[in-house]
Amino acid sequence: MTQWNRNRLARLALACGSLCMADTALALEQARVLKIAGFGATSGTLRQFGINSEAAMLAAAEQINAAGGVTLGDGAKARIAVEFLDDRCTPAEGIAVLRRIAATDALAAIGSTCSSVTETVFGVLQKKVGNAADSGLRIPVFTDVAMKLDLARISDWSFRNIPDEVGMYGALFSWLKSSYPDAKTIYGGVEEDFVHSRQTWYEVMKEKARAAGYAPMGESKWLLNDTSFFVQVREMKAANADVVAISAHPATACGVLKEMQRQGVRPKILIGLTSISSPEALETCGKQAEGLIVPTSYAPINAQARAAAAATARFHGYADLHSMAAWENMFILKRAIESEGVLATPDSIQSDRARIRAGLAKLTQTEGLLGTLKRTPERESIKPFVFVQAKQAAWQVVHTPPQ
Repeated sequence: MTQWNRNRLARLALACGSLCMADTALALEQARVLKIAGFGATSGTLRQFGINSEAAMLAAAEQINAAGGVTLGDGAKARIAVEFLDDRCTPAEGIAVLRRIAATDALAAIGSTCSSVTETVFGVLQKKVGNAADSGLRIPVFTDVAMKLDLARISDWSFRNIPDEVGMYGALFSWLKSSYPDAKTIYGGVEEDFVHSRQTWYEVMKEKARAAGYAPMGESKWLLNDTSFFVQVREMKAANADVVAISAHPATACGVLKEMQRQGVRPKILIGLTSISSPEALETCGKQAEGLIVPTSYAPINAQARAAAAATARFHGYADLHSMAAWENMFILKRAIESEGVLATPDSIQSDRARIRAGLAKLTQTEGLLGTLKRTPERESIKPFVFVQAKQAAWQVVHTPPQ
């Protein structure tokens, strides 16, 4: 074959490929629309968490649609459309938002940012599937952020994809004990009015530290919207503990870290709440966070994790353990939709929701960005995790525990 013929065939193949891709895109554009709603805080102190989750959901939907969309029960294709609503981290607003979602043709919802909202929202769902006397909402809600313990038990329609902080901090303190044998005491700083921060310090960090042999020296307390931390850090300095644990979200955690630097508080070990392991925190206080160790279920340690982060960044969101859970949720929902024969027609909304709920409930494991995600009978998750440390304004993996 002459070079001219080879070039001609290559041009024809390229043209055919472009036409085929155009045909696929056109077919998907004309396909049924399968709506998934998201909700969380996109305003207020914790707005970045909702913004990140929305970006991850949009990025995942774009990827799913670009790959051909979702195959429905009758063989037709559907493209995913995402709508995200702000619940302002307010329980009453969360209920109103979920009722609004349930009144639309959305087949599932992903949210919410705050445990107080998630707990209340799960409470308005039907408790036991099949109970005709229970008028609770019947739409699957798949949480990606709220971390309060055991929330998915509230309803058969509630699901979560969050890490097991009890296991994570148990492993962390065990590793710290062997890696830093001279450390004996621990002091806590806690965001007292936020469920996740408070519960993680008192019921997880403090107890796991005690079990590992650390002697608790007390705690300093502040509120989610506080901006001054002089007194709390002065108390921390007076305790002079070997380990300081900061159980707070990025805004106040960074305020405390800056005040620690100002007062010259330098513990042997500094650990943080899972939720601080985000690029946002290091952009705000990377210098002051130097050395901070955090367990996390997301880090850009492989090609797919890095690709998900890059895709989310295109929608102006950060990749962290929360937003990447939202990313995973989209693909888990796709799996449940396809396995259960969802139709995505105007007449099948409630039956489709029931099918998705059943599909999620059946899952015992699925694939996530860091490996296999295990699903418990209580509709919770057991996720792979690593320990990261703030070094030169970046989160670097310092240990991967056996799991």
